[in-house]
Amino acid sequence: MTAKIDMGLDGEGKPADVDLEELLATRLLVQGNSGSGKSHLLRRLLEGSAGLVQQIVIDPEGDFVSLSDAFGHISIEAANYSLPEIARMATRIRQHRASVVLNLEGLETEGQMRCAAAFLGALFDAPRDHWYPAMVVVDEAQVFAPAVAGEVSDEARRASLGAMTNLMCRGRKRGLAGVVATQRLAKLAKNVAAEASNFLMGRTFLDIDMARAADLLGMERRQAEVIRDLARGQFLALGPAIARRPINIEIGEVRTLAKSASPKLVPLPSAAKGEMETLLFAPSQQEEEERPPPAPAPVPPADELIRTFEAPPAPVPDLPQMETSEEDSLMTVLLAEVADEAGSRPVVTLYQDFQLRCRMRGLSRTMGLTEFRKRLSLSRAGISDPEAWEEPTALGAALPEEMLTPFLALARAARAGEPCPSDPELARLYRTTSPARARRMLAFIEEKGLIASRVDLSGKRSISLPHLGWTTAPAVADPTAAIMPTRSRRTL
Repeated sequence: MTAKIDMGLDGEGKPADVDLEELLATRLLVQGNSGSGKSHLLRRLLEGSAGLVQQIVIDPEGDFVSLSDAFGHISIEAANYSLPEIARMATRIRQHRASVVLNLEGLETEGQMRCAAAFLGALFDAPRDHWYPAMVVVDEAQVFAPAVAGEVSDEARRASLGAMTNLMCRGRKRGLAGVVATQRLAKLAKNVAAEASNFLMGRTFLDIDMARAADLLGMERRQAEVIRDLARGQFLALGPAIARRPINIEIGEVRTLAKSASPKLVPLPSAAKGEMETLLFAPSQQEEEERPPPAPAPVPPADELIRTFEAPPAPVPDLPQMETSEEDSLMTVLLAEVADEAGSRPVVTLYQDFQLRCRMRGLSRTMGLTEFRKRLSLSRAGISDPEAWEEPTALGAALPEEMLTPFLALARAARAGEPCPSDPELARLYRTTSPARARRMLAFIEEKGLIASRVDLSGKRSISLPHLGWTTAPAVADPTAAIMPTRSRRTL
């Protein structure tokens, strides 16, 4: 679908249109000094595209709340809500494609930056299923993406700048089309301004701002003087959604009005000096002193505000119920899968992986980290029935956590009368590649009195567990040692 937005007239008196679909793909930067008509331009753009695309306005001065009366935008008074509530609203806004105005007027500069960062971050992090096209308009963008550090904390500045950078640099793939407006290009972070492909440059007077505007418009520095001569409401426009060459656009009229307007001259009062003194110094009336102040309008709770732009969600069906024995069997299988893929990853990461697998397989319960550590050691040692191995596990509790798996492997081999595990096998269970470290580990366990090692005359090793009365069958500790004499004879 192609939609044209009438922005006004060009220098030849012809209609100047903006291709909305192209604008959503290429983003827009608006620049102009205070009083140049920058907010008027944004209002014309929002009114022209209302009903065609979802609109999200970040409004630091409360100038765009009037859109709610004419076009049904939902106004959110940010000062009345916490940051988690703001983020939750942003998630629902993307889900239900509501057009909103986030009014930041009641907040200090740092509060505005924190609120905008939380709001934009939640818009950016929405699930892929909710990546619908949305026009995100940010007025006074130099507040949220400053080029240099100011009086606000570094934490707030980094969060706000990061959110604005994500909007302009990576938001397109998520359906977010950034439209940013600033009074001064020199105060706006360059990595935010550079991502826009469409430009509307209004009147400015500082040389540094004119030079940057001329660079963005592809004009020579000596031509930048024309930017200083622009009248209020006139903008130089360039970009794939507007024109391939810079054109002069005079912005048309708008249907809604801003809460604040430029000051106008009005006649002074005609009261005489004596009357004016009486008005200024007259004592206050008793009834005025006793009259209670008007009660403020009640603030709607966040949940109630969210319900104004969200449809009732469909109920989530319950997961199929499993028998306890089925859950135990499946949990054992998942533990074995995690143990096989463990590698050198830390236990905490493996625990998160295990919990995710449990949720993916529909398990209604899981286990704590302590229990997981014990069960993982048993699984890596080849033991699937933890209840039958409570005594060896209790003995291994006296060892460091990383030695529990090799100790249980020795116990399993001793109980079954199997050959003693080799040094390379013990090293693998010890999560190392060094057989020497495995031998030092065995010496440590033997010093604890948990095992007794014996090497016969043929070089085969057997290990006993005195507390349990179990002993492994003799086996060569290092299988590579048997070929070493042969290699020596070949060398000689």
